[in-house]
Amino acid sequence: MIGFDGEQVGVVDIDAALKLADEVGLDLVEIAPDAQPPVCKVMDFGKYKYEIAQKAREARQNQTHIVVKEMRLRPKIEPHDYETKRNHIEKFLKGGDKVKVTIQFRGREQARPEIGYRLLMKLAEELSEVAFVEFAPKQEGRSMTMVLGTNVKKGQSAAQQKTASKNKSAEKKKDEPKILAEEVVAVSEDN
Repeated sequence: MIGFDGEQVGVVDIDAALKLADEVGLDLVEIAPDAQPPVCKVMDFGKYKYEIAQKAREARQNQTHIVVKEMRLRPKIEPHDYETKRNHIEKFLKGGDKVKVTIQFRGREQARPEIGYRLLMKLAEELSEVAFVEFAPKQEGRSMTMVLGTNVKKGQSAAQQKTASKNKSAEKKKDEPKILAEEVVAVSEDN
């Protein structure tokens, strides 16, 4: 048995344990029923349940909710429209959301799914700094879908993202070999 202060009382008869808990005005709670002998603790069970509920509530508040946004494209999309949609997708990814990119095929376009595949792979390559391909392009009927996951955490602000990207570029420059001295070679022409 464990007392209400947290000290170990030792092996106690159940009637004596109940009497001790009643004297203090607390509950006798069985903690480890499988142990030999079973372990009990004197505590305020209502307060214990309340604390567990508070911890669960805090854990739910701290969870991040990932939203899957969808962007629809066409295989014959104009370059300006493509850039606009790519920028929207990039904004969603930097916000911490996943993006499902869908290409809709109509009529004769269905005979050329490789055009849609190339378009999706081009998009994934252009967004490789902020995203990774979570689900590769897959054709289902008249549409081809791909899901992009984000490399950015949901709660990370834009300023923190810029700082992180600057640090990465500084590390890359640091690893590049530096030219300490340039050799100048004079070539003379002999006529």
